[in-house]
Amino acid sequence: MLKIEKITSFLYCLLLLFSYNMVKRFVMKRLIVLFFAALAVMSLPAQTEVTNSILAISGLQLADSVKSAGGSVADSIQKAREDSIAAREKFVQDSIANANIEIWRDYDMQEVVVKAMAPRVMVKGDTVQFNASQFRTAEGSVVEDLVAKLPGAEVGDDGTVKINGKTVKKILVDGKEFMTGDTKTALKNLPTAIIDKIKTYDQKSDLARITGIEDGEEETVLDFGIKPGMNKGTMVNADLAIGTHKRFAERVFGGWMQDPHKLFFMGSMNNTNDMGFPGGGGGRRYGGGGAGDNIAKMAGLNYNLDTKKLKLDASIRWNHNNGDTRNESNTENFVVQKGKFSNSLSQSYSRSNSWNGQLRLEWQPTENTNIMFRPSFTLSSSDNASGSSSETYDLNDDVKDYVNLNSSTSLSYSTTNSLNGMLQFNQKLSQNGRNITLRLNGSLSDGDSKSMSTNEVALKQFGDSTYHTYRYNLTPTKRYSYSARVTYSEPLFDRAYLQFQYSYTYNFNKSDRATYDFSKIPGLNYSGIGIPEFRDWDSYLRPINYEYEQYKDDSLSRYSEYKNYIHEVQLTFRMIREKFQLNVGAMMQPQKTKFMQDYRGVVVDTIRNVNNFSPTLDFRYNFSKQHRLRVNYRGRTSQPSITDLLDITDDSNPLNITKGNPGLKPSFSHNVFAHYNNYITHHQQAIMANVNFTSTANSIANKVTYIPETGGRITRPENIDGNWNIGGSVMYNTSLDSAGVWYTNLNTSVNYSNTVGFLQVNQKADSQESVTRATVLRQRLTFGFRNDWLDVSLDGNFTYDHSVNLLESSNNMDTKEWNFGGTIQLFAPWGMQFSTNLHQQMRRGYRNESMNTNELIWNAQLSQSFLKNKSLVVTLQYNDILHQSSAISRTITAMQIGESRNNSVLSYGMIHLIYRFNAFGGKAGRQGGGGGPGGMMPPGGGRMGGGGRMGGGGMGRHPM
Repeated sequence: MLKIEKITSFLYCLLLLFSYNMVKRFVMKRLIVLFFAALAVMSLPAQTEVTNSILAISGLQLADSVKSAGGSVADSIQKAREDSIAAREKFVQDSIANANIEIWRDYDMQEVVVKAMAPRVMVKGDTVQFNASQFRTAEGSVVEDLVAKLPGAEVGDDGTVKINGKTVKKILVDGKEFMTGDTKTALKNLPTAIIDKIKTYDQKSDLARITGIEDGEEETVLDFGIKPGMNKGTMVNADLAIGTHKRFAERVFGGWMQDPHKLFFMGSMNNTNDMGFPGGGGGRRYGGGGAGDNIAKMAGLNYNLDTKKLKLDASIRWNHNNGDTRNESNTENFVVQKGKFSNSLSQSYSRSNSWNGQLRLEWQPTENTNIMFRPSFTLSSSDNASGSSSETYDLNDDVKDYVNLNSSTSLSYSTTNSLNGMLQFNQKLSQNGRNITLRLNGSLSDGDSKSMSTNEVALKQFGDSTYHTYRYNLTPTKRYSYSARVTYSEPLFDRAYLQFQYSYTYNFNKSDRATYDFSKIPGLNYSGIGIPEFRDWDSYLRPINYEYEQYKDDSLSRYSEYKNYIHEVQLTFRMIREKFQLNVGAMMQPQKTKFMQDYRGVVVDTIRNVNNFSPTLDFRYNFSKQHRLRVNYRGRTSQPSITDLLDITDDSNPLNITKGNPGLKPSFSHNVFAHYNNYITHHQQAIMANVNFTSTANSIANKVTYIPETGGRITRPENIDGNWNIGGSVMYNTSLDSAGVWYTNLNTSVNYSNTVGFLQVNQKADSQESVTRATVLRQRLTFGFRNDWLDVSLDGNFTYDHSVNLLESSNNMDTKEWNFGGTIQLFAPWGMQFSTNLHQQMRRGYRNESMNTNELIWNAQLSQSFLKNKSLVVTLQYNDILHQSSAISRTITAMQIGESRNNSVLSYGMIHLIYRFNAFGGKAGRQGGGGGPGGMMPPGGGRMGGGGRMGGGGMGRHPM
């Protein structure tokens, strides 16, 4: 039987060669692939070996050798056998890096059927790789929606992204920086249709990457890989949408890519709190629309140049936001005297504009010389206008016993212009690791702000007495800093190095606030102003005929200067071995702070000296390429803010008076982080675990003094010890079958914190330490099924928050939140997609019954593709169909528990018109840009790249 099979396969190969001469280019690549697949079937009798050989030669690496051989078929067969053996060995080692594959030989049909489903998660070293095609999102979605589906990922309402507990600092595209320093812009504009892989890892600092010596200044990044075939040519993705309740969301993203150049442009505007793009909306997290009713606009350019000697990453962006936020909140204070409860209602309007530019220029004129330059600038302005009312009371037999009522308005306008730069020069002195690096940093910032505020307070329990404030502030500020660092690395013995580093930093901050007080002007109305228009100073200054200069109050005005001199010496030993890497060292940091203040006619000039010492440790052990353990320790110093250091009293809000403390010491934190990861290839199992511990000495907490006459408080920052937290998380992702069609993901995290503050529990006693201990447990479980036309997942989230206050046990709290449901996505062959998700959200344990809610959130989307390449898509989308979503949040500190509700955008419907123009270098690239069910193999086989790459997801049949 085997002999007949070999003869048949050999004759089939001859037929393919004849066909090749007949049709040449049209089917050349496919026939070459099938020809060598047949040779592999002839040569290897075992099914596993057949699999390995077919995979090894299906990438066309043997095709060129046959085409150029010009010899006999026997020579080509011999060459194919030799190459297939080597490829098979490589396959066994790497498990083809992306896929588990099953092959069935059909002897009657004389064909090989290849079925593959790429793994969702891969782990190699410190890098976690996600296959984008296995996390399908709706048509027209942006990468924020894709990231929210990744195991271990958290996307906050403010755009902050955390991966396994670590905050993402940068977004990369194909390893190049994209919109440096602005992860939100990148996440909300990159379309998922062009993304192939997502990698997350800790990127080394510029110094560590060049010298090869760790410095503990790594940044967690998300690296989005563009689909093969789409990295050469031009693309434009446009999305125009209108919706109910006057909602709109417009977005355009385009790029021109021609090695070594990449140019991307983007623009967007929407009033859906950045959640109006397809695939977004409620159901993903509580208050999914963010706070308020906002209009956001942006435009940006990003350019990358990558050659052997020169690398350039540049970006510029413009952002504009209009905000309208209404907030209702209630607070329970951890005190036993009057004023335990408070309610407030506020309305604020905001407007901001900013320009930001970033540049990274890296030049390597010789093999041993590297020069890097990173300049940046920011131009920004912001307007704010707000009004609020609040009440403070006690509850006696469910009857409110009022302490005070307060109403206030405020108006402000500020501008900030800043310029920053970094220049780094590195010279390799030998090939065994000896090098020297010089780094210079500088920054300059000028700001100016003006603000007006009114406060009117009625003290109900003290004869209904009333007092008020009416003030105007002009505050110019100036900041600049510069630093120099020199680093020298000396090889000690084989792959062992000693690094010496010295740096000097100087910081300067100046603030000159002039305060004009109109509070004592007879007959002035304090409550009738209302919320003014932006920069409408007339409504405040008209009652005094604009002659505010004569009302300057020197007792409230202040001038202050803050100078900081930092020397840092660090010595690090580094050893690299096949199985482990060790970095251990020590840092000494003497600091001098000079503070000067002119306040109420008293000039204060003080100097404070502080010495910090901290060991550093970074240990990595490699069990294998996919199996690693890392332990890291680092100490860090944090200086108090200039506002906290100013010895002034700010009573512009008489119910919340704040004071500074010039005696504050710098805080010093100890940070320990351990990370474990493992990937079991043949089971598609990814395991990751993290443990972190932080303890802070001299942390800054607010000392609260109760004012019984008003029900207000005086807060003053103080140093305190005892703040620490410990937490950990485990992520487990696995396929449940050999083809990877069924999968499950488990995420568990727990965090325990010990927060120390000050409280005054007796009117006649001083404040005492108040300790709040909180345990937060989060659990997420996902179970799903996926094939070429259906993607179904069930998921559940549970959060348990247990808080205990040791000073007042009556303030202990246990809350529970559930979020469970499922998502269904259907992909029809005629270009139609349907996706829907239904989630039940429940809260329990809140003292305010309005917080204990049941919300059933249902979102749905239907889309249809048109035109030859499916480049035109029409989408109907509705978020929160049942109108049950709410925007409620909760916070707890050592002083109080707060609950709030705002006017978020939650329920609306939209129609999207999406058009994609793709002009790439090859057919695979054009197919990859057409959307579809994410990484499905092209009909009839095609080149195994782009959207149909083996390991890129989906299933396919390759007739022999």
